[in-house]
Amino acid sequence: MVEHTERARTSTPVAGTGLDAVALKPTECDVGRGRDVPLPAVVVDYEGREYLPDAATLRSVATEKTVRVTTPVRADGFDPLGDDGLLDRIPESVGRVLVAGNPAYLTDAERNRAVAPRLRAARETTPDAWVGTEGVERVALAVGGTQFELLGRSTRRDCRALRAAGWEGDLAVYAPTVLTDDTDAILDALGPYLGRRRPVARALPDDPITSAAASGHTREVLCAAAEDFALTGTPEAVGERVAALKEAGATTVVGYPARGVGDLLGSA
Repeated sequence: MVEHTERARTSTPVAGTGLDAVALKPTECDVGRGRDVPLPAVVVDYEGREYLPDAATLRSVATEKTVRVTTPVRADGFDPLGDDGLLDRIPESVGRVLVAGNPAYLTDAERNRAVAPRLRAARETTPDAWVGTEGVERVALAVGGTQFELLGRSTRRDCRALRAAGWEGDLAVYAPTVLTDDTDAILDALGPYLGRRRPVARALPDDPITSAAASGHTREVLCAAAEDFALTGTPEAVGERVAALKEAGATTVVGYPARGVGDLLGSA
């Protein structure tokens, strides 16, 4: 078993990336596959309460990996100031990532709930939780904990600024990852995601084609965005990007395999 694990760490594409953790989406794969990825940690993304993995699955992965589950503090089931009943499904061996929550997975009532008091209350009961910064950067910094950043154009600059200002806590970065330098494959995997990022959306025409079929100005914008908002290229190229993030002050880089777990294992 040890020999198999060590061989996987050196023979799979992800081995050369320098990534510290893999992010998995329950709607895309069995999160139990996190055991197959030769990285020490797994982050389970929240995609709605109906897709939350059961406690047995989480506990099983946590016997081999450090596991964290993203929990939106405005959502029923995870609201520290209201219904927090879903917390019973997260084993003690599994950590949490506290986030405001993607509006796509929240009801109108949940979207209207105040974020700051809920993040603060959740941090008081789970002091080791990471805190997602997307859209609530100042609030996240105010409540403390490991700051969980979404990779963007200013991430390296922001990390350096935080370190220069005296921030000594951990800084984790979440990055969609595609281990190929094939532009068509990158756009097919990441195009829609890139097109939703606000700076990119502003530069695109209305109703753009965001797949490999994109052409002209749209394709140029998307290809440039892939460099800013994702980790793409050969494992070695991704490894250089990860090293640059860590040089800037990031302590953990979490890769979301946009082409599936097989992309990290060489079986995509």
